[in-house]
This record gives sequence, C-alpha cells and structure tokens, in this order.
Amino acid sequence: MSSDTHKRTFVVWVEDQPGVLNRVASLFRRRAYNIESLNVGQTHEKGVSRMTVVCHADHDTAKRIEANLYKLVNVLEVDDITHKASLVRDLALIKVHANRETRDEIVRLCEVFRARVVDVGPENLVIEITGAPGKIRGLVTVLEGYGIEEMVQSGAIAMTRGVEPAVDRRNENRPTLVA
Repeated sequence: MSSDTHKRTFVVWVEDQPGVLNRVASLFRRRAYNIESLNVGQTHEKGVSRMTVVCHADHDTAKRIEANLYKLVNVLEVDDITHKASLVRDLALIKVHANRETRDEIVRLCEVFRARVVDVGPENLVIEITGAPGKIRGLVTVLEGYGIEEMVQSGAIAMTRGVEPAVDRRNENRPTLVA
C-alpha cells in the first residue's frame, strides 16, 4: 500500500439474508484487508441491513474494495464516506470499581464526558458512553486509575450529514419521496 493509506469508512447496504456477513468478511479475508471495525444492523427498509466497515486502505485499494463488494450477490449499495461530511459513533459499556469514597467522583467524571451510569452495584458502576473513539479512549484513560473491571466497545456506525434524497435500494436505486 502507498503512503496515502489511512482509515476508510464504508457503508454497505445488503440484503438481510443468512450468510451475507460471512461473504463480506470472507472477501476482506481473501484479499488480506484487515477490518478495524465492523457493525451490522437493521435499517428502516424491510429486508435491508446496513454494514459499517472501517479498514486502512489507500485510494486504489479503497476502489478495489468497493468494486469487489459490488460483485457480491446480496450487496445493494456501497458508499465510501471517508471524505464526506459524516457522523461516526461508537458505544462502550465500562464496568469500573467504585466504592463509597470514589463513587461521586466517578459520576462527576462521567458528566464531563457526557457519559451516564446505567447500573449501580455495591462495589462498581457500569457506564455507557457514546461518541467518537477518541472520546471513549479519553474516558477510559481517566477511569483506569479507579480500576476497570470489564469493558466492551461496539464497532463504528456512520451516516453522512446533510440532506440527500432517500433511496429505495430494492428498486434500482431510484430516489423516493421523504416525508
């Protein structure tokens, strides 16, 4: 890969069918492209799922990834949103040790990061934070001193900003009216 290799974000709309995720992941495996983040979920369109795939690639590799994704039968649309105005968010749940002496201090730290406590145990708190990966890393860094007991972080989800016409991906990508 060339020197312009950087993190790329692809949004891939696929048919909601068994085996589609395996086919997409296998494409990346066969071509030796490492997936940094992968998130799959339902959309507002019946029978359509949306994947957000983050990987490192230069311009030429990104074009090859997009072309290869389009070759997969169940892929409806691919959009490399790397250079588009977009919103990218991760979700993390962090279980941190919190006794009576440290609990209030941890809750104040959560407020600074716009995180929230979603579970309170006798000796710990579970914190939920949504945001850019850097924001999550920042909270994790300050919580490490209290003792992180467990953590899970989702892959990125992404959406372009602005007003674009909605597309019916099951009907040859023709724009549809949006209420």
